[in-house]
Amino acid sequence: MTDPTGSKKECRIEEFVRLLGENQHRIFVYLMSMMRDRAAVEDVQQETNLVLWREFDSFEPNSNFAAWSCRVAFNQMRAWRKKQQRDRLVFSDSFLAALAAELDSQTSSFDRRLGALEKCLERLPDRHRELIRYRYNFGNAIDEIAVRMKRGPDAVYRLLSRVRCSLSECIQLTIEKEA
Repeated sequence: MTDPTGSKKECRIEEFVRLLGENQHRIFVYLMSMMRDRAAVEDVQQETNLVLWREFDSFEPNSNFAAWSCRVAFNQMRAWRKKQQRDRLVFSDSFLAALAAELDSQTSSFDRRLGALEKCLERLPDRHRELIRYRYNFGNAIDEIAVRMKRGPDAVYRLLSRVRCSLSECIQLTIEKEA
């Protein structure tokens, strides 16, 4: 005999994995907007993922997982901050709460811009997309990219600047067309 609760549990696990996968980048960007250290963001994101998993039974199906996960991330970031109080530059809780409220209000605009960015990245030539990936996905320094691309650092800076301008214009045009 099959256990009907086992099948419900499997569906719930699959739902969690799907929702978390769809929102990992958003959670990361949300945390990066409030924290200055990429390694710390990754640590807080891992803690956030654990809390999301432990608390997933309290998540209401068909409600806004992105908003819920960002609230959890915000609370995990605050807990991390309490551990880091000896750091010289620490933002107040009220400032971070105001920042979080502003970020929440900008979600739809962010989603439109992110969608447009993804479309614009697909349109880039391969070498330009590779440059963006090295710099922003992998966090490589300009000197490292220059060695990899067999170019001077100044040439890489100029190319990166042109690609960013091109992406910015493309994003703006894409958003205007979709409006």
